[in-house]
Amino acid sequence: MQPVTTSLLSVVVPLYNEQDNAALLTQKIHESLVGYNYQIIYIDDFSTDNTKKVVKALKDDKVHLIELKKNYGQSLALAAGFDYAEGEYIITMDGDLQNDPSDIPQMLSYAVSGEFDVVTGIRQKRKDSLVKKIPSKIANFLVRRVTKLDIKDNGCALKVFTRDIAKDLNLYGEMHRFITLLAFLEGGQIKQVPVKHHARHAGVSKYGLERVFKVVADMMLLLFIRKYFQRPIHLFGISGSLMIMAGVFINIYLMIIKFGFGKDIGTRPLLTVGMMFIFAGIQLFTIGIVMELLIRTYYESQNKRPYRIKKISVGGEVK
Repeated sequence: MQPVTTSLLSVVVPLYNEQDNAALLTQKIHESLVGYNYQIIYIDDFSTDNTKKVVKALKDDKVHLIELKKNYGQSLALAAGFDYAEGEYIITMDGDLQNDPSDIPQMLSYAVSGEFDVVTGIRQKRKDSLVKKIPSKIANFLVRRVTKLDIKDNGCALKVFTRDIAKDLNLYGEMHRFITLLAFLEGGQIKQVPVKHHARHAGVSKYGLERVFKVVADMMLLLFIRKYFQRPIHLFGISGSLMIMAGVFINIYLMIIKFGFGKDIGTRPLLTVGMMFIFAGIQLFTIGIVMELLIRTYYESQNKRPYRIKKISVGGEVK
């Protein structure tokens, strides 16, 4: 099959303890991209096994290895890969061989057409345990209901991005789960494509049921960014005002009891409730949101990145 583009491709793959998968994954990528101009960017997220040694031993000029100084998680590993990538199209996938690189050319054809900025996979006949499937189904359901973005499989790591959309994504925390949604919020056109899915070749999964709670927390942050980032007073002002009004009405009622009927209100719990409503109305959610905005301001206004690279090697040699 003739290549659908002559542009440089960047295949970005975060690795964490994938020593038994890295070499075979590299081979499969090479087999799937025959005739293409591409680079493979492995981001070692501070693996505790021999993943780095295995990748360096390949001595492959197409393989670039980014070693992070500590374990930052998949989102920041992807961010490091995106920043380093030089390709016109950036492809992401997991390092556990569950994604099939042979799906890349088909997905790439949609991106090259110019109609879509992101092409994301829908895993067919998933070869995962219920421990992974259940959180994934819950997360997909929540995203569809809350965001109205009809993505059937947010958890599929196999995606093709145009360079412009990938470079504009700001990945923090564990936002990689919503990377398609982030691209959509940046104005990206999304295409979903059925892809193959395999059982894990080696190693163990790093995910469990606790992922559901992280998904909910991250989704709340995304909703705030989507709806209120440029007009936070619409959220905090209205809800805070309602609580202040509730507190004021409670205190007016207590004043009537005190001065109208001469009853003691000093020991009434309602007095405390009224004051708490007033203070809560002023402080509602501000600490958490302000901290999040401060973090973003710190990194973005100074062009800083929330990760540190130890070293980069190409073809097994330090760059």
